[in-house]
Amino acid sequence: MALIKSISGIRGTIGGKSGDNLTPLDVVKFAAAYGSWLLDKKGSHCTVVIGRDGRISGSLVQQLVVNTLLGLGIDVVDIGLSTTPTVEMAVVWEKAAGGIIITASHNPKEWNALKLLNEDGEFISAADGAIVLDKASKEDFTFAQVEKLGTYKVLETTLQQHIDAVVSYPLVNAEDISKKKYKAVVDVINSTGALFVPPLLKALGVDVVLLNGEVTGKFAHNPEPLPENLTELSNAVRKHKADFGIAVDPDVDRLCFVCEDGSMFGEEYTLVAVADYVLSKKPGNSVSNMSSTKALKEVTLKHGGSYFPSAVGEVNVVTKMKAVDAVIGGEGNGGIIVPDFHYGRDALIGIGLFLSSLATHKNGMKSFRARYPDYFISKNKIELENGIDVKAIFERIQKKYKHQPVNTEDGLKIEFDSDWVHLRTSNTEPIIRIYAESNFETTANNIALRLMQDIKESL
Repeated sequence: MALIKSISGIRGTIGGKSGDNLTPLDVVKFAAAYGSWLLDKKGSHCTVVIGRDGRISGSLVQQLVVNTLLGLGIDVVDIGLSTTPTVEMAVVWEKAAGGIIITASHNPKEWNALKLLNEDGEFISAADGAIVLDKASKEDFTFAQVEKLGTYKVLETTLQQHIDAVVSYPLVNAEDISKKKYKAVVDVINSTGALFVPPLLKALGVDVVLLNGEVTGKFAHNPEPLPENLTELSNAVRKHKADFGIAVDPDVDRLCFVCEDGSMFGEEYTLVAVADYVLSKKPGNSVSNMSSTKALKEVTLKHGGSYFPSAVGEVNVVTKMKAVDAVIGGEGNGGIIVPDFHYGRDALIGIGLFLSSLATHKNGMKSFRARYPDYFISKNKIELENGIDVKAIFERIQKKYKHQPVNTEDGLKIEFDSDWVHLRTSNTEPIIRIYAESNFETTANNIALRLMQDIKESL
């Protein structure tokens, strides 16, 4: 079906023909290219941390990656079923040269991917990624002689290390959270959130009702934590008379909440609420990608900081956060980045900070949500066929709206007074995403529909 090479890693559907899908041959080729790039940088000896989410193909891909790296003479630390943020942190804990996370994040079960990390536990840059892709295309790698094969170690302590790090983070108030005696329904979508989220909530004194808690990779619903995919969670929150619901994606780097009445808190507002809390304790700047709500800018200005937009993608957000010395950042898809914790989207630290803020609020989650504005983002997509010239399409649309303020840093963002629309190709799927925000839901939908029609006419 698809093989996508981007700043979000090497991602594709399992099965099919090599070069068109993520087949075993492609896994070996890209793992070998990444390992060879590391060896070029680090010399003859280095270590790589490997972890995976719970999807069906995870074990297969993991074994291919591990043995490819061992064959290059690279030592492997395997942390097994894990989360993206845990692998990122484990790279630093293990003083490794890099890491590979085997996950396709929010994509359906037929997908998998290799997310590639540097020695800081952060996604490799676009420039480094280009080198890896070049090595893969040229098959520019040499495997080690038998006496120089890498060593293999299984590490089972990282789950507890991550939870301990969240609970001990200075702005996470476990005592206040525990006093509230919260009850939460948690949808972990048949992946590794089942292993990580309940122990964290237990450490914070929260009673848990678990949904889709068996780690099978056979996702009970579309794994992207969007409102239309969370009806089971919404109903369960009401049924169990819970204080709130929590949903994460399969690799636990996205986070969203459901209010006590089953309504959505809004994935865009996970970052807004966390940022409001962090900035109240630690004033400074914030960053989000340009497809995220303008509410973050308003919260940041309220606390005396400055807000900066970035291109979409964790590596782009992190780069901008470092450039402007931001104290909080992330993406409107529920991704929270706390730089003095680690530079990666992390649902676990997000839970700790969000609940610490909620615990200071006298009333429930619905009332807590009312503290923030009700802006509406209409999120849409158009599937792309092979060979479509997206650049030409965007150029035609930009010409049509030449009298409006336009940003071309990442696709095409057009402003209409206080409203905006952002068109961009996805880093993870063969689609064009069309996001529009307005104070009114109808207006946001109408703006998105208008631009979708423009795209279809251009096609």
